[in-house]
Amino acid sequence: IRNAKGAQHRYVDLGFSKMKVKLLDIMKAHGFIENFLVNEEQRKIRIFLRYNRQRESVLTGLNRESTCGLRRYIGYREIPRPVNGMGLAILSTSKGVVDGETARNLKVGGEL
Repeated sequence: IRNAKGAQHRYVDLGFSKMKVKLLDIMKAHGFIENFLVNEEQRKIRIFLRYNRQRESVLTGLNRESTCGLRRYIGYREIPRPVNGMGLAILSTSKGVVDGETARNLKVGGEL
């Protein structure tokens, strides 16, 4: 997604996984992407990126905090507020994959 937004592509194709679909649902609900289509037959996801009128990407930064080599688990009190509340933190919790604000309200922590 980072490379596609830098090259100003209209869409990008990814491999299918349930986790990616849940992440994209949250990103679409918060307005960071236009839409996405799931083709389970070919096991692909097509993400339509969102741009403003000056053809600048709505996504300005995209970081993965928890990696395979170093998992980052946090409590609900330590959930970050990226870009002073204008950004989005996504967590994998016991209640499913949720955004940071929902996790704070549910008082659950998880993998960032």
